[in-house]
Parts: sequence; C-alpha cells; structure tokens
Amino acid sequence: MAKRDCCSSGFAVGFSRHYFVQWSSSFYLLALIQFLVLVNSSAATSGPVINVTKHISFTHFSLDDPSVLSDVKLLGSAKFSMEKSVIQIPDESEAFDLRHQAGRAIYSSPVRLLDPYTHTPASFQTTFSFQFSNSSNASVYGDGPSHGGSGLTFIIVPDEFTVGRPGPWLGMLNDACQEDYKAVGIEFDTRQNPEFEDPNDNHVGINLASIVSTKAIDASDFGVFLNDGSVHRAWITYDGPRRWMDIHLGSDGHPSKPVFSGSLDLSPHLNEYMFIGFSASTGNKTQIHNVLSWNFSATSQAFLRFPSEETCESKITLRKSEAAQSQTTQKRSNKEPSSSFFIFIAVAVLALATMIGFIFCSRRGRNDNSKLTAIPEKTQRPRPPNKPRRFTFTEISSATRAFSETEMLGSDARGIYYRGKLSNGCQVAIKRLSAQFLNSQQGLDRRRLLKEIGAMSRVRHPNLVPIRGWCNDNREMMIVYDFYANGSLDKWLFGAGVLPWTRRFKVINDVAEALSFLHSKQLAHKNMKTSSVFLDVSFRAVLGDFGMVLSATDSRRFESAISQTTDVFEFGIFVLEVVSGRGRLDPEVEQEERDLVDFAWRMHVKDEKVKVVDGRMGSLVNLEQAIRALDIGLLCTLNESKGRPKMEEVVEFLSMDKQIPELPACRPVSLFPYNSATGLCTGYSCGPFK
Repeated sequence: MAKRDCCSSGFAVGFSRHYFVQWSSSFYLLALIQFLVLVNSSAATSGPVINVTKHISFTHFSLDDPSVLSDVKLLGSAKFSMEKSVIQIPDESEAFDLRHQAGRAIYSSPVRLLDPYTHTPASFQTTFSFQFSNSSNASVYGDGPSHGGSGLTFIIVPDEFTVGRPGPWLGMLNDACQEDYKAVGIEFDTRQNPEFEDPNDNHVGINLASIVSTKAIDASDFGVFLNDGSVHRAWITYDGPRRWMDIHLGSDGHPSKPVFSGSLDLSPHLNEYMFIGFSASTGNKTQIHNVLSWNFSATSQAFLRFPSEETCESKITLRKSEAAQSQTTQKRSNKEPSSSFFIFIAVAVLALATMIGFIFCSRRGRNDNSKLTAIPEKTQRPRPPNKPRRFTFTEISSATRAFSETEMLGSDARGIYYRGKLSNGCQVAIKRLSAQFLNSQQGLDRRRLLKEIGAMSRVRHPNLVPIRGWCNDNREMMIVYDFYANGSLDKWLFGAGVLPWTRRFKVINDVAEALSFLHSKQLAHKNMKTSSVFLDVSFRAVLGDFGMVLSATDSRRFESAISQTTDVFEFGIFVLEVVSGRGRLDPEVEQEERDLVDFAWRMHVKDEKVKVVDGRMGSLVNLEQAIRALDIGLLCTLNESKGRPKMEEVVEFLSMDKQIPELPACRPVSLFPYNSATGLCTGYSCGPFK
C-alpha cells in the first residue's frame, strides 16, 4: 500500500513538472506569436493613408456595349433585354410561367468596402433607374390577376454565384448554414408579407443579413408608387466613417427630402471585398423588374505599405527632394534594427525554446518510464467535411430543443420529422423513428437497419437528399437529413397555391433521374410518394425519406427482385398525382373518381385524359407534354410482365429520346402482390380494374 502511494505521488510530481514545461513552452510561444503579430500589424499600418476608389457607370445595358457583357454577371432568371437595353428579372421571353422566379445581376468584380485593420466601412454613392411592368404573358389564376411581383433589391453580397429564394425573399438571401452570412440590401418592395413585418405593398426597406427589414419606410408618404409603371430613380449615399446613410427616391429630378436619413453601421455585415448589384423575384404573381441605368462609386481608406529596398529599389523613381529625405531615412535606419531583424530574432528564440523544451521533456520521460506506466491519449482521427457521422442523443435533443412541438415538421407510419439546428448553425431535418415501428418486424433488426442507412448515406446525387448521419442511442433510432425550407412536394401540390406546369414537369424529371441513379447502384427507394420529395430554393426536386427495409422478414429473399419494380409502380402513381394535383385516394371528390389510378385508366379508355390534368394551372399548361406524362405514369402501373418499364427507360421517355410504347386499350388485371406502403395486397396495387 505504501509503495502504491509512493508511485502515485511520484506520478503526480512528474505529471505536474511535465505540464509545467508544456505550459512554459506554450507561454513563450504565445508571447512570440503576439510579438510577431504586433510587428506585422505595425508594418501594415506604418505607411500613409490613401484612398482606394472604384467607379462604375452604365447609362444603358445594350448588348452593343462590350463592357455590359464583360462587367455584368447574370444569375438565375435575369436577362439582358435586346429590345429595351435593360436588365430584366425575370426573363420575359420565358413563354410558360414567370411565377416563383428569382435572379441577380452582379458586377463581375468585387469592390473594396471595408478596411480590415480599422473596420471602417467604405463611403459609397449609387444611383439607378428602374421600372416595374406587367408581363405580356400575364394571365388569370384562381380569383385574381397574376401581375404584381415581389420587388427589386440593391444588394451587397459576399459572392457572385448564389441566387436567393424567390417570392418574398426577393432573390436576396439563400438558406445558408452560417448565421453570420454577410449581406446588405435596400429593397423596393411591392408585396406585403406580414410574416416579414412589411408595413404595406409599397415600401422601401433596409435589410442587414436578414429578410426582415431593420428599417421600413412607406413610399406613399413621399408620393412614390413603385408599381405604377413609371420610371423611378433611387439615390443611395453612405458615409463610412460617420456610419450614416441617406436614401432619396423620386421620378422627376433629385428630391430634396430623403425617404431615409439616419445612422447605420454596415461594418458587421461587410467583408473587405463584396459584390454589388441587383436581385428580384416573383411569387404567386408576376412582375417584370427592369433596371435601366446604374452608377456606383466607392472610396475606402487603406494604409500604403512601403516597398522593401531589396526588391523594389531599382524600380522606384524619386524626385530630388524625396531622394534627400530617403537618404536621411536610410542613415536613421542604419542605427535602428529593421522589422526583418526582429522577425529573425523571434524565430531563432522560438526554435531555441522548442529545442530546450523537447530535450527536457524527453529526459524527464526516460527517467519516469522506469517508474510509471504511460497512459496513451485517445486521438480522434480527422473527419472529412460533410461526411455522414453518428450523432449522440444529446446533440439531437439540443438541435430540436428537446423535440419541441414547435419544431415538428410532420409524421408518418414510421416516425416524426423535426427541424433542428446543429451546433455549427446548419439546419437539418431529423426523423425520429417511432417505438411502434422499431418494435415491429421492420425495425427489430437494428443491425440491418443501420447497414442500410450507411449504404444510402454513401450515395450522392443532385436529386437525392443527403443523409448527414444517424443516432442509435438510448433505445432511439434517428436519421439526420439536410433541411429544405420549401418543404415537401405534397404541400405545394395539394395546398392553397398552384404549382405551375413547368415546375411540375421538372419535378417529374428530377425524381426520375434520382430513381434511375439509385437503381443503377442496385439500390431502391422503397418509399416513393409526394411527401418523400422535397424542393430546394430553386424548386429543384430532391428525393428523400428512404424506406430502408421491407415489411416482412420472409420478403428479404426476393427483395432485390421486387423492390425496384415497386419503385417504378409507385413512380407511376406519383406522376399521376403531380399532373392531376390531387392525392391517390382523394376523399373530397365523387366516389367514382376517388381512386386516382382507376380514374386515370377510365379516362384513358374514354380518350378523355385531359380531364385528369389539374385545371387550376389554367391555359399555360402544355397539354401535349402533360398527356405524355400521363401515358408514362399509366405505363408504370402495368404489371411487370405486361410492359412495366425500367427507370432508365422512363428517363428516356421523358426526354423524348425514346418513343412511348402504346398503352393497352383498357387496364389489365393487376397481379402485383406487393404494396410499398403497407406490405399488404390492398387497393389498386393488386385489385382488378373496375
């Protein structure tokens, strides 16, 4: 017992001495680093203050001017109008539908807007003329006219390749993970969105890294009505050192009274270099946002660094007076050590201290090894970014605020979806599998379930929802997906709004590409339905909520033979739902039309398939394309032995690369014994056509 106490005390002494040496070395290292930083910072700010200026001028946006094409970068639905010599957002030449569009016009080079040493924002002045007009393709949807977009924004953003969300987001902000996303916007908004605290549908807003305006001004108080069809002009002036902004808005000449004049600190929302330009968007209604002309100038302060004598002496031409002054400076510098000398001394001292510490620690380690047993430290291997990983229950609970009801996104037979925010600020969707599912035959085999989650997490495709990880803790099983703020497709198809045909057809193509890719990897989705399809900010469809396992244990031996054909069958019903805008079993319609598959086949027999197409889309629907999609959907609901295609063939049908086989005159009796939702032979999956 005494020997053990002695060893323990010896271990404590050795342990404390070892960490004292490490602490001392760390102290020297930090001190030297701070010294180097001070030397470099003093050298960076030792020169005189100069002004860095930038001037941009576009009196028009005619394609005859080569600077327009080289200096203005268009993103999303933005376009140069050849007829009007303006920037248009959205592109009016798109003949199908201009709703839910977003675009940007960005000056192609970054502009210096912040001094990183003093954190002083640049002073800038910009003026531009703009006009809001109705599209010549405008039509009537629902109960009201389709014209009336969301508005235009002068933006200052950190990159030149991102397009923000359409609708009330004005194309300004995207679903970036970082909470400190730096962006500034001056919006000219013609749509009132109460959820964003808009005062009315005719206001000017100042947005600082948020779509909710820091300051909103009613333009009507200044006699300006943004959507009256006239050309308006805005003047924005910002005094960086004073942190003061003035905004003038008018139609005829420079107005004497600003719509806004007040203190505004932009420095927290700026990088040293930012991109400037315009963004605009449309929502359920359309409006063409025209930018006719634009001028911009900025002035920022910077410290001029003197060139070193070794590299630039032969390239500098000095006047006689400056030469005499430089000789005096050189004599003085001979007496004073240069900054390079200090850096050399610091590096030498650092190297010496490191060597002494290493020698001392190694000797101490050899002396202590005879008495003590070293405890190896557990090192964590670096993980590549975005690689799926295992989450702890504590992490998931913290991300969802202890599975708060306010974070619930929805539920199904397998579990509940929650919205969560990880510690790094990224938003995720978390599916918490229910105890009922985990205790069923589907969920009992945890090892196989984890194996399938791992297999799906390694699959990457633009139209598949990435799996960020999983949690298998405290008898809980959860799957972590990327979060899509636009939600699932069923809310857009069956909700209050109307999804235009161009977007529906793109969704069908996107999902077909995703399933074809999965099948090429010898995988299957096994849960194909509208609620498993999600829409990103550009309304690109991504397929998620994978089914993972089949219902019965006995079904494993033939799973590979039927799971992919089941996907094709369910995709056929999915296409019918997208084209018709109604669910597969709709209780709100008449009994004879309630079963969508039966109704679609019945209309095929009568050659009246146009009745299946969603009438809410109006006259802008491409009927020939919609009927072709219906034929593909019906083809997928055939028995496998009667002509059901593979997903690779479906992609070719949709792209017009392959002719669609002729459908039978009437629906054959279905003998397919498996339903992906329940695992049972029920309903249209195995019942005869009536």
